[in-house]
Amino acid sequence: MLVLITYDVNTEDAAGRTRLRKVAKQCVNYGQRVQNSVFECQVDSVQYRQIKAILEGIIDKKKDSLRFYNLGDKYKNKVEHMGAKPGFDVTEPLIF
Repeated sequence: MLVLITYDVNTEDAAGRTRLRKVAKQCVNYGQRVQNSVFECQVDSVQYRQIKAILEGIIDKKKDSLRFYNLGDKYKNKVEHMGAKPGFDVTEPLIF
């Protein structure tokens, strides 16, 4: 399933900047960055629960926020892109 993860981490202090880096690093492990604080993650239900638990353990719930948008398996007609940085299908093989 495709899950869109967005986050807003308060970076007014050093601890917040550390949390921001940790959240971004974990999101990279599960998907691709599509905007500064937005990741598209192609995951199964176990991975979805894992990333939610990991991120919940990192953020400060009084200062930060996370949002998870579950677009499911039939997401292609639900995602429309305009502008720079064209996206690619996360289910297709990448050739380097």
